[in-house]
Amino acid sequence: MGKVIAIANQKGGVGKTTTAVNVAASMAATKRKVLLIDLDPQGNATMGSGIDKYEAPATCYELLIEEQPVKDVIIKETSGKYDLIAGNGDVTAAEIKLMEVFAREVRLRNALEPVRDYYDFIFIDCPPSLNQLTVNALAAADSVLVPMQCEYYALEGLTALMDTIQKLASVVNPDLKIEGVLRTMYDPRNRLANDVSEQLKRHFGEQVYRTVIPRNVRLAEAPSFGAPAMYYDKSSTGAKAYLALAGEILRRKDKQTITSKAS
Repeated sequence: MGKVIAIANQKGGVGKTTTAVNVAASMAATKRKVLLIDLDPQGNATMGSGIDKYEAPATCYELLIEEQPVKDVIIKETSGKYDLIAGNGDVTAAEIKLMEVFAREVRLRNALEPVRDYYDFIFIDCPPSLNQLTVNALAAADSVLVPMQCEYYALEGLTALMDTIQKLASVVNPDLKIEGVLRTMYDPRNRLANDVSEQLKRHFGEQVYRTVIPRNVRLAEAPSFGAPAMYYDKSSTGAKAYLALAGEILRRKDKQTITSKAS
């Protein structure tokens, strides 16, 4: 069965969508079968995958509200070589209508069941807020990947986010775990960034990825060309960092598999 990873942070502007698009593309480049779900009404992950969000034949709205079969809403041709369930402004309406439906928290989990065995990884790009869409993502996920900048306020927000995830897990998904904390837009010349990075490692230990995503112009430019960084400029430090992250996630997954078999 494939692994479902929600990419979430209540704070915006931390590289959440950049991470979703680029880690999906990096995993696909390792010959894994990957599905990216754009659950953010802004539709940035959709545009970054080379798909016009205004022209998408179907989105998460059709999946969650109209209950179209998941195979009917998946877009196969993306610039990142992964499959996609698109997002756009219609997803805002989905959030509102979810309030009216039965078992609203598990709509996404139930919808994905038919394809979980087909994909090696399913990544969910969550909105930058704790709403019904994010709750659906966390209910469907095996784990949460948290991107964050190494800034003081981000550190405070991370503690609150971890607490929220734990509380939600106890209600909608007792098996939910923290996949890892990813340091993004990192500048090693910044003393505060280094200080916060050290605090992160002391507080969260091995949950902090060794891979660090640097501040990189190519990463910032790639979305405007509708492509992940590795297809925009594969030699860029940003593209190489996300390939390294994909490798680290795979190694952790293999280690967890060996540990679970041993026990």
